[in-house]
Amino acid sequence: FDHVSKVYPNGTVGLDDVNLTIQDGEFVAIIGRSGAGKSTLLRSVNRMHRITSGTLMVNGINVSTLSGKSLRRFRRGIGMVFQSFNLVTRTTVIKNVLSACVPDMPFWRVLLGIFRREDKMKALESLDKVGILDKAYIRADQLSGGQQQRVALARTLTQDPQIILADEPVAALDPVTARRGYLYHGILATDITVIITIRINAIGGPCGGNNAITNGKSIDSCNSIIALARSGLTNRGDPAGVPGALSAVLRRLRR
Repeated sequence: FDHVSKVYPNGTVGLDDVNLTIQDGEFVAIIGRSGAGKSTLLRSVNRMHRITSGTLMVNGINVSTLSGKSLRRFRRGIGMVFQSFNLVTRTTVIKNVLSACVPDMPFWRVLLGIFRREDKMKALESLDKVGILDKAYIRADQLSGGQQQRVALARTLTQDPQIILADEPVAALDPVTARRGYLYHGILATDITVIITIRINAIGGPCGGNNAITNGKSIDSCNSIIALARSGLTNRGDPAGVPGALSAVLRRLRR
């Protein structure tokens, strides 16, 4: 992100002069109150939201220049985990995970629902990574919220992404399930870059790190946690510097 801003048609400022660098393989949490611009920042990465000004480079590609087939190819390298999981609950877990292979399949295979053996093995490996291999042939509507969340992550892993974006991934879960922290089991040993957003009703002080920001304007830094307020970065630092309650949430997410 190089002086990136996003202004919506109604005049709402989603991002305000954001400067940010995220390295390959980093696990980054974006925290902030509702409306701070977390989702806007996240969805700018795969150009679900088009930025208004500035330059956004992802893996050496200027995202703003992409369209049509080039944009679709670019998005294939970026996995997205939504709050609602977007599962087909009336079919099996493995079929939900295999849906990640559909964009690369010939039309006749999609039409007949015929998947290659390699695709099925990849789907099973992804389910194993998130700890629910034994649920592969169970209908998705028979799973708990936490298990459905892991199915959504397994589907994303089957896509072989270089980057995973997760928009408030525990927001749709009840507090008990969210505290169990199943989300990224099995992927932190990989070189996948992970960016998640977390809504915090009140941020009790700075996160640590060596940068200060005022009035929604940002200054670049490099660590693990990014705090957003007024559509701009307010701080970036290590999880150890976050207030106790937030630090505990992040530690659970990273297990």
